Amino acid sequence: MKRVVSVSLGSSTRDHRAETTLLGVPFQVERRGVDGQFKAAQALLRELDGQVDAIGLGGVDIYLRCRDRRYALRDGLRLQQCVTKTPVVDGSGLKDTLEASVVHQLAKNFPLAGAKVLVVSALDRFGLAEALVQVGAQCTFGDKMFALDLDQPIYSLDELQEQADKLLPELCKLPISMLYPVGPKQMTIEAKPLTSGYMQEADWICGDFHLIRRRLPDHLPGKVILTNTVTLDDIEQLRSRGAATLITTTPEYQGRSFGTNVLEAMLVALLEKPWQAVDRQDYLRLLRDLQWKPRILTLQSE
Repeated sequence: MKRVVSVSLGSSTRDHRAETTLLGVPFQVERRGVDGQFKAAQALLRELDGQVDAIGLGGVDIYLRCRDRRYALRDGLRLQQCVTKTPVVDGSGLKDTLEASVVHQLAKNFPLAGAKVLVVSALDRFGLAEALVQVGAQCTFGDKMFALDLDQPIYSLDELQEQADKLLPELCKLPISMLYPVGPKQMTIEAKPLTSGYMQEADWICGDFHLIRRRLPDHLPGKVILTNTVTLDDIEQLRSRGAATLITTTPEYQGRSFGTNVLEAMLVALLEKPWQAVDRQDYLRLLRDLQWKPRILTLQSE
C-alpha cells in the first residue's frame, strides 16, 4: 500500500484519513493540519521525509503562475526544502491540467459562455482562470480583493499579468499568513461588504474554497460554486446560504474531497519516477486512465 500525507498550514479540525485504490494500487491518504504553526510544519515534513511515498503541501503554494511566468513564494520554498528524499508537491500540476479540463467539460452542459464568473484568486489557479476565459465566461479576478482587501477587480488575463509582474516579486516574500487564511482563520467566516458585493453579483464563484469560505456572505441564492477541498460542514454552509450547485474538481473520498496537493501527490506516487522528471504529459496520461469526473451536487430541493 502506498502512503500519501498532506502537511497543511490549515486547521487540524479539517484533518481526514481515507483508503482508496487508483489504477489497482491501494492508497492510504492522510491530511494533517498544523494550525498555522510554520515550525511545526517544517518538523513534520522532516519527520515524514523518506517514510512515505509522496507529500502534499496544503495551505501554501510553492509557485504562483501567470501564463509562462512563475513567481516563487518564500514560505512555500522553505517548506519544500525541508524534504530531500520524498517527492513533495503543492497541487499546481493538477490545477493546470485537471481543473482546466473540468471547465471545458462543464461548458458542454452548463451556460458558462457569457456567465458572470468570479475567480477569487486567478494566480493560485491560472489553469482554471484561463479555461474560464476560453469558454467565454465574463470573468472577474479577485486576487487583490481577497488577498489584499483592495477594491481593485481585474477583468482580463493581460491585466492579471501586468499586476503579477508589478506586485508579486515583493508580495511573495511576505509570510503566507498575510496573504491566505491559515490555521484557525480557515474556520472563521468574516463576510465583508467588498467581497460580498462581488460574490453576490456573480453567477459562478470559483477557486480556492478557503478563500471563498473566509468571506461567505449570509445569502448566495442561486449561485454555482466551483471549487475543491470541501467537508460536509462546508456543504451545509453553502446550502444554508441558498447556493444552488456545488461542483468540486476533485473526487470524493469517504465523505469529502481532498485538495489538489493530495491528489497530485497520489499521482506522483503512482508514477514512481523522480519528481523533477514528472511533466504535464505524465499527469494528462494518468488523468485519461483515471477518468475522474467532477462531483456535481444540487444543494436545494425542488
